[in-house]
Amino acid sequence: MDKKKLLNEKGGFLGWFKSNWSQNAMFSTIFALVIMVLIQCVVQTINIGSVGGMFGAMGRAWLNILRNNTYAGIIALGMCFIIISGGIDLSVGSMMCALGAVLMYLITPSNGLLAKMGITGVGAYIIAIILVLVLGMVFGEMNGCLIAYGKLPPFIATLGTMKIFRSVTQQLTKQFNPEVPDGFKLLTSAKIGGQVILPIIYWVAVVVLMHIIFKKTAFGRQTIAVGSNERAAKLSGINVSRVKRRIYALGGVMCAIGAIIYIARIGSMDFANAGSGYEMDAIAATVIGGASLSGGSGSIVGAIIGAAIMGVLRNGLVLLDVSAYWQQTVIGAVIILAVALDNLRHMKKKA
Repeated sequence: MDKKKLLNEKGGFLGWFKSNWSQNAMFSTIFALVIMVLIQCVVQTINIGSVGGMFGAMGRAWLNILRNNTYAGIIALGMCFIIISGGIDLSVGSMMCALGAVLMYLITPSNGLLAKMGITGVGAYIIAIILVLVLGMVFGEMNGCLIAYGKLPPFIATLGTMKIFRSVTQQLTKQFNPEVPDGFKLLTSAKIGGQVILPIIYWVAVVVLMHIIFKKTAFGRQTIAVGSNERAAKLSGINVSRVKRRIYALGGVMCAIGAIIYIARIGSMDFANAGSGYEMDAIAATVIGGASLSGGSGSIVGAIIGAAIMGVLRNGLVLLDVSAYWQQTVIGAVIILAVALDNLRHMKKKA
């Protein structure tokens, strides 16, 4: 059957478009991203006055968008696994803040733990990074155990740990004046081709690794199985509790990577506000990218496209001089629209 005949059977191009928009999450996500980029190109051309200047401005804007969304984008990768498994994690922003505080306590050259032990320089950075990654896994395991073995709803369990991570971090850092060594900042500030792109390279590397885990390993298939039908997964021999625990542990590791890149790039951390809202950004990116909040469907590629949409949306709102308050309104509306489309797709499948 040729393409023209297929389009006619579906009501022409408009019918084909409506069908893909409502049923194909990846199609609607990519289409929305393209439209948003085109709108920004028009705005840039109007502001700058030339097409050449527009392309240069858009190139710089894309680098800024990707750099600024590295932390939330990496956290979204872990959230993608969690949501596909049928769970949710509200603690990721506070967890990243807590892990960042630990990292800074370890590497501060004046009164940091490793400095007191006589360990400084590259050796201290390597040890600190390993310890923070392990601690991130432990924090994630805590969430996983509460959900898998304590039988707490993911929303309640992670809401509780969100408060714990944030409050304990603030309490323990009240008299703490950390300092990030310049050597550690080189992890993200070193230039390649005259541009600061190391954070983006790290993000791409993590994306590739997570995509391989999701697509090529038994763990990835088990994640989908648990989210699709937990009872059927148990009957097929999958240790559901262990899989859930590992999923949340993986999410914790993503938070640790986000904290490491954040500290290296910013050089400090506001323990009261750092990471606030990252859980919503990660959830939004995952859902916009086609993952279902009911579990069982989604993809790493979709989560990355969703994160890009969030970044482009924020950048576009800034270009249009929309106030920060209205920006949150628009982002909230986008999240509602994404969930509504997800529900629509599920309703049509059931019908």
